[in-house]
Amino acid sequence: MTTGQRFEKLVQIMAELRSENGCPWDKEQTHLSLRQYLIEEAYEVLECLDEENISELPKELGDLLLQIVFHAQIARENDEFSIDDVLNEISQKLIRRHPHVYGDVEINSAAEQSVHWEQLKKHEGKRSVLDGVPKNLPGLQRASRLQQKAATVGFDWPDISGVWDKIHEELQELQHAIESKDKNCIEDEYGDLLFALVNLGRFLEINPEDALRRTIEKFISRFGQIEKHFSEKGQELHETSLEEMESIWQKAKEDES
Repeated sequence: MTTGQRFEKLVQIMAELRSENGCPWDKEQTHLSLRQYLIEEAYEVLECLDEENISELPKELGDLLLQIVFHAQIARENDEFSIDDVLNEISQKLIRRHPHVYGDVEINSAAEQSVHWEQLKKHEGKRSVLDGVPKNLPGLQRASRLQQKAATVGFDWPDISGVWDKIHEELQELQHAIESKDKNCIEDEYGDLLFALVNLGRFLEINPEDALRRTIEKFISRFGQIEKHFSEKGQELHETSLEEMESIWQKAKEDES
């Protein structure tokens, strides 16, 4: 069976599940009701990538692909569009935005391609360089993408020293805001500091969401060691001191290295 035939089989299965004699749950779904599942499946793919669990990746990518086919089937039934339109749109976009591959434009680096990509999107009707970054992205990821897009038109520090200066500036402003005890001001300055730190990650070629997820997993692992240690001693955490917990934390940290 060819790749095309396998894809057609998936589309056919989805149509059958939505048919009169199909699955009651599948038949009840709408574009809106499926939103949560699209997000969940995307994050399960992300978890596989974070854990480098390649053996499970095909399964999770299949679940994500199902969501696309599901939406396309609902749209076909509503005479909105079909899976063919989805495939045509992305194929045409890839060809249009890669003229150095499918045309005679010369691009010699990934950085040049990023700039050219944004220029092409402006020609496609985008009103702003910042258009196209979903509002529902996690905050750190959205900040990073907005900074990347602004950088393609030169709105960027020439080197990392400017980023460091901005971080120190924002840190001082946050300290002053805390001293003022103005809650709104504190929140604003805290957000500015986070935004500046995201920019530092961009200069270091570090994805802020990836970095934070790794730190969260380390926190969970180390805190679990603290819980295990005192549980084995028959102690509740609230009965221990911060110094005792910190000692176990440091040991867990050393064991990771």
